[in-house]
Amino acid sequence: MGERLKVFGIVTLLGFMAGIIADLTATHVIPWLMTILPAFLSARYLLSGLAGAFLTLVLVSVWAYITGPSEP
Repeated sequence: MGERLKVFGIVTLLGFMAGIIADLTATHVIPWLMTILPAFLSARYLLSGLAGAFLTLVLVSVWAYITGPSEP
């Protein structure tokens, strides 16, 4: 039971951090990217998709690093 609660706690913490990163991305990074990228790349859905892909990559990498390899 303790391991399950630890996993839930880690997932909750990662979700909280993802929410903070998503908010900062939406308010600062996406408007900045929209000013520097060409018009065909400034579609908000495309930039949101790129931000989501990056966040997912970071979160999965952090999760894999925290959990480490499972030994039998």
